[in-house]
Amino acid sequence: MLDPSPEDDGTAPTVSTPQFVGRDREMAALRGALARPPAIVLVEGEAGIGKSRLLREWLAAPERRTALVSVCPPLRESLTLGPIVDAFRGIDRPVSRLRLTELAGALQPLFPEWSADLPPALPPLDDAKAARHRLFRALDELLRALRVDVLVLEDAHWADEVTLEFLLFVTSRQQSHGPSLVISYRPEEVDDGSLLLRLTSRLPAGVTQLRIALAPMRADDTAALVSSMLDGNPISQEFTTFMHERTGGVPLALEESVRLMCDRADLVFRDGQWVRLKLRELQVPPTVRDSTRERVSRLSPTAQQVLRAAATLAERSSVATIAMTAGLSPAACSGAVAEAASAGVLDGDDRGRWRFRHVLAATAVYEAIPLTDRRHFHLLAGRALEHVHPPAVARLAHHFREAGETRSWARYAEQGAELAMASGDHTKAVDLLVDLMSRAVLPPVDRARVARIAGVAALGRREPVDGVYHRVIRTLRSVLETPGLSARQQAEIRNPLGRLLITGGEAQAALSELEQAVANLDHDPVEAARAMTYLGWAYAGPWPASTHRRWLDRAAELTAEFDSPAERLNLAGNRAAALLMLGEEEAWDVVADLPVDGATAAERLDVARIHANIGTGALIWGRYADAEEHLAVALRLADAEQAFRLHHNVRLEQANLAWLTGRWEGLAERSAALADADRDRPAHYLGSIRLAARLAAAAGRRRAAEEQFRLVLEESARLGAADDTMEAAAALARLWLTDGNSGRALQITNEPMDTVRRKGIWIWATDLVPARIEAHLAAGDRKAATRLGDQFARGLRGRTAPAPRAALTVCRALLLAAAGDHGRAATAWDRAARAWSALPRPYDAMLARERQAEALVAHGQFDQGRELLATQYEQLFRLGARGDADRVAQRLREHGAEVPRLWRGGRRGYGDELSPRELDVVQLVVAGKTNREISRILAKSPATVDQQLRAAMRKLKVSSRTALAVKAVEAGVFAEEDSLDDAS
Repeated sequence: MLDPSPEDDGTAPTVSTPQFVGRDREMAALRGALARPPAIVLVEGEAGIGKSRLLREWLAAPERRTALVSVCPPLRESLTLGPIVDAFRGIDRPVSRLRLTELAGALQPLFPEWSADLPPALPPLDDAKAARHRLFRALDELLRALRVDVLVLEDAHWADEVTLEFLLFVTSRQQSHGPSLVISYRPEEVDDGSLLLRLTSRLPAGVTQLRIALAPMRADDTAALVSSMLDGNPISQEFTTFMHERTGGVPLALEESVRLMCDRADLVFRDGQWVRLKLRELQVPPTVRDSTRERVSRLSPTAQQVLRAAATLAERSSVATIAMTAGLSPAACSGAVAEAASAGVLDGDDRGRWRFRHVLAATAVYEAIPLTDRRHFHLLAGRALEHVHPPAVARLAHHFREAGETRSWARYAEQGAELAMASGDHTKAVDLLVDLMSRAVLPPVDRARVARIAGVAALGRREPVDGVYHRVIRTLRSVLETPGLSARQQAEIRNPLGRLLITGGEAQAALSELEQAVANLDHDPVEAARAMTYLGWAYAGPWPASTHRRWLDRAAELTAEFDSPAERLNLAGNRAAALLMLGEEEAWDVVADLPVDGATAAERLDVARIHANIGTGALIWGRYADAEEHLAVALRLADAEQAFRLHHNVRLEQANLAWLTGRWEGLAERSAALADADRDRPAHYLGSIRLAARLAAAAGRRRAAEEQFRLVLEESARLGAADDTMEAAAALARLWLTDGNSGRALQITNEPMDTVRRKGIWIWATDLVPARIEAHLAAGDRKAATRLGDQFARGLRGRTAPAPRAALTVCRALLLAAAGDHGRAATAWDRAARAWSALPRPYDAMLARERQAEALVAHGQFDQGRELLATQYEQLFRLGARGDADRVAQRLREHGAEVPRLWRGGRRGYGDELSPRELDVVQLVVAGKTNREISRILAKSPATVDQQLRAAMRKLKVSSRTALAVKAVEAGVFAEEDSLDDAS
């Protein structure tokens, strides 16, 4: 390094590696967290912000520890579990000396180089998920045998799904003295459906937790970093400002820009400080792309060719692989690699593999390759990687795709998809296959085969419905338009397509596809039976219940011949749920024989899905204790198997159960969270909106309730989900009846009522028939109301469903009240209230009691009626049905009764203690936030923040924000969290 003196005017500097500056606080926090194992440390920040440098500096410290380090490659199609495998390959202890059980034999396929030192390979398992779980256990055993203290995974935003699942597996076992985890990632590159979000948002209790959010450097740190790269002497203020503004304080951009300027002799030492020549004429590249491209252009043509090859390969590669990709001899390539490494562009590991030091630099070089040349580089890369064993099929598919070699691309894409599905990574399989079908011209027979596999892979995904689902659906529909497909090929595509449409909420379209598929699935009885069972579900279509029942019976005949217990379980569970939707009593006999667990991951997932469907059916029947039991089983298994889509389903049904059984505390927040999580799943999103509409109607927020119920009704009708139109139509009818608009109430219930009659499934009409009868009565048509009540009674004959039967008692009470028989009406309303309470369904019971009270008053029993009304007013108010409570209060006043005084909102007093909301404000004051910032963070108005801040100051007896912060910390009113999200 040059040490110029003030007399060395005009001397160009020699560039050194920058010192580690501006991260003292983050380093102290990292060390502190890892000193309290087990720990999970998340290091987040944009590209080039210094995540890797922070971790390298920590790893270089002389502390005694065993750490495994790996970096995820930038390709989406990265090798399953590749980062974890690479981490283990960095160990320096002989595997043969480790105390490993026979379980470690599962590692043989991953580490063929250790084949002589590992236990014998284990026999293969038929269930891919069970094999993956066994593999995870073996990897965890290896971690513990090596006594690994810390597992470091860099660039986790590029990690494959199975790698992330393994990290989740490790976190679940940390409390049994597992290793600490340090994970770095770029938040902006984490997909909404990524498992990484579970690592960043659902950390286990009892584990030290730290999140370090690296921010760009301040101006003084920028100056210190640049100075350290030169000679330690200061840089001018003008130069500091220039660098900070042009690079945004991103360390990588700073480093690359300094190197570029030095290469171009743009820096000189003058008057005791480094300054930049031609400040205005010569533009400093604002991004790493520009600086990297110019630095590369100064290397030899051979080195540039090597860098273009390395950029195309994208992952660490041997000299031999790079040479073949670059079209060079190994000797020439080796020299060029050395040149690029000396220039600080390439970085090697102890296995002689090379890649760019920074992904941004690789991207800059790759994007500079002319499009015509890129195809050639990818072709050479693919041919080079075909010599690597075991073959990296995902990378091979990528390179041959970019090279336009369709045949090789298709072969490796299918192989990659098969491997991904075998390890449980169905998302990767879908990506590979949909990409292939969307961009390649395949023969019809190949296109049909790939489409079928893609559909099956999509059905196996555990994530919530997202863009991947919709891509698959669009692609399968497109493939069905391919000329030349046989009826059998079309059926094999329509079958998974129909099931995907069910998940996506397109009920009518789903039945259409499945009905066409089942006619040509004779060659596959299992899939034929499965399709028939789905056709037995009555949620859509014009068919009567008898048609759905025939499909179920046909499926049962096929199922009786199956030998596989798993297939029999799957079809029995689907049959039970379908029978419940039809209102068939025998469904409960089938339910009684269903297991509550499974021997394999696949069986557990199937059992979870079955119990979720049974829970939904139990809600329709009004068997709420049964619903709670089945949903609890489903949630336990869904969480155990990390089935996120199913988890959301169950949470929604549990929220519906909470509404029905009167557990409304926090339900509004739950419905909002569910709606956000399910926006891409129409049926479930509408279910969340329906829940919000119920709460709005009960609270008296008429406009919101009406808009939300209309959305649910219209969208459910559009999607063909007939059963989901019932409650929304009934709710709208009740709202309009309060306006005296019986005609509109009848009109909105016409189509749902026709659906019930046409299908003959009267258990769906729990809400609909009472609302319709009331509309007929309001219109003066008692004959139509009576006729509908009789139809409802006949439709429920022989069925013990408690909720529809309670609704039937409401219908009878409505008819008695309309006849003017107030004494008998009061008795009937009492019967209805008791029926609702027995479920329990307290809100409906309270509404029935309100009607009973009105009947008593009409019958001349004024005191008894007013007393009952007052009781319902208080109970409705406590439940949270403030709109109904206000209506009852008005009726009490009309009857000359006094309305009880109840506490009406706002938080109850906390005395001299800070309320939870005041604590939130004080915590942010201590963190140095302004009132405006606190308002934005807590989503409160500035006036509310000011009010809560003044209340906190009054309670803590201080008169300034500073004194408040000091007093709050001294008093220990809240615990400081181990987080650096706001670090700057």
